[in-house]
Amino acid sequence: MRSIEAVIFDMDGVLIDSEVLWCQVREEFAADIGLTWGAADQASTMGCSTAMWARIMVERLQLRARLGMDETGVAREIIGRMRAKYAEHLPEREGAIQAVHLAASRYKVALASGSPNELAQYVLRVTGLDQVFQATMYGDDVEHGKPAPDIYWHVLAKLGVKPENAVGVEDSGNGIKSLKAAGMGIIAAPGPEFPLAPEVLAMADVYIHEMTQFSLPLIEQAGAGARLVRLAQQALQRSTT
Repeated sequence: MRSIEAVIFDMDGVLIDSEVLWCQVREEFAADIGLTWGAADQASTMGCSTAMWARIMVERLQLRARLGMDETGVAREIIGRMRAKYAEHLPEREGAIQAVHLAASRYKVALASGSPNELAQYVLRVTGLDQVFQATMYGDDVEHGKPAPDIYWHVLAKLGVKPENAVGVEDSGNGIKSLKAAGMGIIAAPGPEFPLAPEVLAMADVYIHEMTQFSLPLIEQAGAGARLVRLAQQALQRSTT
């Protein structure tokens, strides 16, 4: 039996080049109210659940004090703007849809996305991936979003697969931290616009620059790398007890 049984994909930044759009929408929203939204602001929201990024936006832009806008209000505004962008053009990341089909040819595949349910479901319908993924979990479905491991644990439970027998594909720091905390193998696939910090990249078992580089051997490589880390940790624990 294969050691790796499942591959779990993130959506924003992995399957679609949407992180640029999220940043653009937030910048436009901030500009409309006479404020700015910078790179550090955007990085703090990447991979987060709706509740978490909405809270970050309220705090960083002081929306409650300035506009009387709460998390629900800003989430509705940003999601509406994103839906409009998607309707104009869905920016599929090159090679990403093919990567899911390739993984599905040998493993169980699922989606664990911090994106709002309505946006994620729209993307899956348009790309046809709703017919490929065997399980899905969205940011609105879990109390603690990435970097907490909850979303990955929940989707793996749906598949009936243990974390040590699964590999995840992520582009953001929050996503990679989530995979690490979940105890899964990690394929880091950041987009060129949002490079990962060296300390975050060091958590990954495999690093690819483009989704066109995704392959079945890389999945096994990521799983093997995670197993080696676990064995080293277990050996260290035994030596200190």
